[in-house]
Amino acid sequence: MPKLLYEDITYKIRGACFSVYNELGSIREKTIEKALSVELEEAGLKFETQVPVKLHYKGIEIGKYIPDFVIEDKIFLELKSKPHITKDDMKQFWDYLKQSEYKLGLLVAFTPEKLIIKRYVYDEARNKKPGNSS
Repeated sequence: MPKLLYEDITYKIRGACFSVYNELGSIREKTIEKALSVELEEAGLKFETQVPVKLHYKGIEIGKYIPDFVIEDKIFLELKSKPHITKDDMKQFWDYLKQSEYKLGLLVAFTPEKLIIKRYVYDEARNKKPGNSS
């Protein structure tokens, strides 16, 4: 069975998210961000908050996206605290990942009913040349 991309890091991130959710539930995003910072630090992960990530189109920088966290300079993470995440939330997150240089993004929703962690990988598609269908 193939290993997941950044499996060890995402395992720690998921654990940190569950710790915050189990303690605080679904509250304001800023409060979740502060609590998650504590958990990520305790897990020994390097991270930055609110760091602009460059977005590209055909190799040209076209803008910036500011995720809630950039972890180990490999993964960006976006927090949501609302009753549910929508298809629009997921599509927008996917589009940001595709336009960035990152291979992995986590969309984490702290809903009143449960914690939802969506894992998005955009890796192999970046290596394909236009017109190459293989």
